[in-house]
Amino acid sequence: MTRRELMLAVWGLGGLLRAQPPQSKPAADTPSPQELDEATRIVLDVTRVNVLFTVTDKRGRFVTNLTADDFEVLERKKPQKILEFSSQSDLPLRLGILIDASNSVRGRFKFIQEAAIEFLNSAMRPEVDKAVVVTFDTDVQAETELTSDLEELTDAIRAVRPGGGTALYDAIFFTCRDTLMRDKPRHKFRRALVILSDGEDNQSMYSRDQALEMAHRADAVLYTISTNVTRMQTPGDKVLKYFAGETGGLALFPFKVEDLMQSFTNIANELRHQYSILYRPEPLQTDGQYHPIKIRVKHQKNLVVRARKGYYAPLL
Repeated sequence: MTRRELMLAVWGLGGLLRAQPPQSKPAADTPSPQELDEATRIVLDVTRVNVLFTVTDKRGRFVTNLTADDFEVLERKKPQKILEFSSQSDLPLRLGILIDASNSVRGRFKFIQEAAIEFLNSAMRPEVDKAVVVTFDTDVQAETELTSDLEELTDAIRAVRPGGGTALYDAIFFTCRDTLMRDKPRHKFRRALVILSDGEDNQSMYSRDQALEMAHRADAVLYTISTNVTRMQTPGDKVLKYFAGETGGLALFPFKVEDLMQSFTNIANELRHQYSILYRPEPLQTDGQYHPIKIRVKHQKNLVVRARKGYYAPLL
């Protein structure tokens, strides 16, 4: 078995691939077969759908003074009853920092590392928010567990060395399934992936749409930062834009590596200006299929809502 096959097999057992400390963990920390089964099953809340979203005016300025009565949720054009509504600036954040460590980003990798570290220091609140650092080249590697320890996260980012191909889709798939989905109840957290990559996947076992489906199942918003430095849009840029658009995130394209810092600042601001809606689909369906949804502001056509475009129902 190759190193790549072994790594993917371990990820498939429920996210047990981690950057291990020098000493092994006590046996008491080993997950039971029941815990492993719960970790690997893909399950949504049967009765509720949670959607994080932002509202801006035509100039891109955040609108933060709206109430539940200002919104309507449509599923297949049918209005849905909002069960819970809140502003999400205070909800704990669960972040996945996905860093492309392939040869294609070698020339600007040092600046990428420092920009990612600065973002974590500005976006995370001690003892409230948690993040995991995941790198991907030919393989996918979780460099940390989900943690609020900024020093551990910083050390993990600085220790990464670029080389190899690009398994972007696998990185999204595994981080959502094996890390973000394990923290429950999901509607009590804001889940987001911040992805630094050129978007040019050439190694993944999973497809682009399989990765997107897993992001939907994890209720994760994807923020993508292109590491391409040309002003012409590449096929990889289109992939990054697709992931962000489908999940309600942002796709950012800094033309100079120095602009990366501003891209991270934009994401941090976005995470502090979100709303959340929780609703029970009517009619309720457990068909395992993708269900498109739309959130809009009533009576104010000058406002723009950015939210994920749908969800996957459970299959029962």
